[in-house]
Amino acid sequence: MKLTKMSHACVRLEKDGRTLVLDPGGFTEEDAALGADAILVTHEHPDHFDESRLRAAMEHNPAAEIWTLGSVAEKISPAFPGRVHTVGHGDTFTAAGFDVQVHGELHAVIHPDIPRITNVGYLVDGGKVFHPGDALTVPDQPVETLMLPVMAPWSKISEVIDYVRELKPQRAYDIHDALLTDLARPIYDRQIGQLGGAEHLRLTPGTSADL
Repeated sequence: MKLTKMSHACVRLEKDGRTLVLDPGGFTEEDAALGADAILVTHEHPDHFDESRLRAAMEHNPAAEIWTLGSVAEKISPAFPGRVHTVGHGDTFTAAGFDVQVHGELHAVIHPDIPRITNVGYLVDGGKVFHPGDALTVPDQPVETLMLPVMAPWSKISEVIDYVRELKPQRAYDIHDALLTDLARPIYDRQIGQLGGAEHLRLTPGTSADL
């Protein structure tokens, strides 16, 4: 499997000539989802869900499909009947040849005064990759490669480190990093790398790694 990091929370997975894209939102490249055979969206916040990017991908590939939660599906499904699937915690499905399990139900707490929305994470190919969206969800099986939401208005670095410790992945790649400045990156790299207990890695947007 080939993993390509796009800007912010978006990643592309390629296997056997097919492409799965997760969370092509408004902070990522406009063409991040083009060429996708399947797209997964974790929740409705605009840095994870951008309707124009999804429409472009679906129009580019008439066979492409989307799997997402209800709040996103209701916004995009009328334009693509039969090609948008609603999922929730505990569901399993196959998308573009990837086996996917859905884990999680709620977005992390931003502030007690802000109502929590639905958020789901996607465990791909039996734990090969886990993308939690905007939550620190712990799946009920081992994770090999964690897409780690490293910096967000809803988290602090101690929570990020403890999340890596709890999941115990083989490796953790940074995502959700568009707001992380170049000054802060070495601090996050050092502390997560030294304290997390797993190999901590970072890809520049547009670069890839083989899993």
